[in-house]
This record gives sequence, C-alpha cells and structure tokens, in this order.
Amino acid sequence: MIKVIKIGGNVVDNPEKLSRFLSDFAALEGDKILVHGGGKIATAISKSLGIETQMIDGRRVTDAPTLQVVTMVYAGWINKSIVNRLQTLGCNALGLSGADGRLIVSQKRAASPVDYGFVGDPIPEKFGIRTAQTLIEGGFTLVVAPITASEAGDLLNTNADTVAQTIALGMSAIDEVELVYCFEKAGVLLDVNDETSVLPEITPAYFAELKAQGIVSEGMIPKLENAFKAIAGGVRSVVICNAEMLSQPGYGGTTLRNK
Repeated sequence: MIKVIKIGGNVVDNPEKLSRFLSDFAALEGDKILVHGGGKIATAISKSLGIETQMIDGRRVTDAPTLQVVTMVYAGWINKSIVNRLQTLGCNALGLSGADGRLIVSQKRAASPVDYGFVGDPIPEKFGIRTAQTLIEGGFTLVVAPITASEAGDLLNTNADTVAQTIALGMSAIDEVELVYCFEKAGVLLDVNDETSVLPEITPAYFAELKAQGIVSEGMIPKLENAFKAIAGGVRSVVICNAEMLSQPGYGGTTLRNK
C-alpha cells in the first residue's frame, strides 16, 4: 500500500498546523508521498517584488514573472522547508518537483476560453513511474511541489490536487494506493459554515446532485472531480479530511465511493 497525501495551502501557510501535520505524516508507516502547494506565500513574495497577482475565478494567472516566483516558492522555499522538517522527524524525505526526473509531464493549458498563462495539465500516461519507484525503493519519502514541465521543456504551474491525483493513478499500476486530501475543513460539508455537517460518503451521482444544488462549489468541485477520476482509474480509496485527523484511524472526513 502506498499513501499519497496532499496538504492544502491554508495548512502550509500556518506554521503551527503544518508542524503538527508533518509530525503525523512522519509517523505514518509504509511507503508514502506528500504533495503540497502554497499560494499565499507566493502572493506575498510577488507583492514584495512588485509583481501583481491576477486571479480569474479563484485561479492564479501565471505570467512569466509569476512563474519565476511560484517556482522559487513552491519548489524552493516551501519544498525544502518541509523536507528539512521531515528529516528532523526521522523521515528520509527527498524534495522534488514534477519536472525532476520527468516525474510529471504536462501540456500547457489552451489560451481559450481563459488564458491562465504558464499553467499545465498533467498527461497521466507519461507519469514517471520509474523515477518514483526507484526513489521509493531507495528508501526515500517523496515531497512533491506542483511545478511540472512540458515535453518541450517549459516549466508550468500546476494544480496540486491534480498532481496528487496523477501520482496516485500512476502508482496504482504497481501497488494499491490510498489518496488523502488534507486541508483545513473537516471534510466535504453540507453547510460550509457548520464543521459538524460532514458528509461521510459521496458517490458520483450524489456529487452531481450537490453541484446542481450549489452545495459544493468553487475549489471543492475540482478537488472532488480529481478524487472521482482517481477512483475510476484504479486508486483503492480517496478521503478528504482535516489535516489534524491524519493520525486517526480512517482519517474521519469524507470517503469517496464509486457507487
């Protein structure tokens, strides 16, 4: 069993929550891979450099200067800070981006209907399974930043949820995979203002109902879409939960089912 854990940006941005999460992650037994983002830090550094952050429908537009910033922040400062912390916790972590070892090859997103700039969508069949397998068999826990590369060699900013899904799907070819999306909420909520309204299970049909009713919206939609694609592609289980529940059996939160 391989665990692929994705940690949300709001936890990455909170030193206390991140420290607790990394302690729990380091304590997990067996092979594991951590995927992270970190949007607010990139926004703050962009501002300090006089680079304007442009968002469309909640998504960052990655022009050339912004690509330089997110590469430095995601694959540099955040990635190495997490790796360093895990090493002090006895976890033999190795930090890399999707560009390293051609772990994740992406195609640049089309400029129509919205031009998001240097943003990439992973090509699942080009996942670098040999790179991942070699490093894991070498005793490393991979810590992956969401910077990928095109076949032409262009660096691309990539959604971290999708990176986690791509890795989970790729690794499922050689072992059973458990994909866990950890963020600041208790799971998928029936009422976004009520942390106790966690939906314990969601099927594709129920997901369609929730979208139609506007109960799930914005960032939760791509997260759930990624989760269901992972299950459909052979990932054993997907859970969406609070980062503080990683040490608990079953993680609490919301489990995704095929039917």
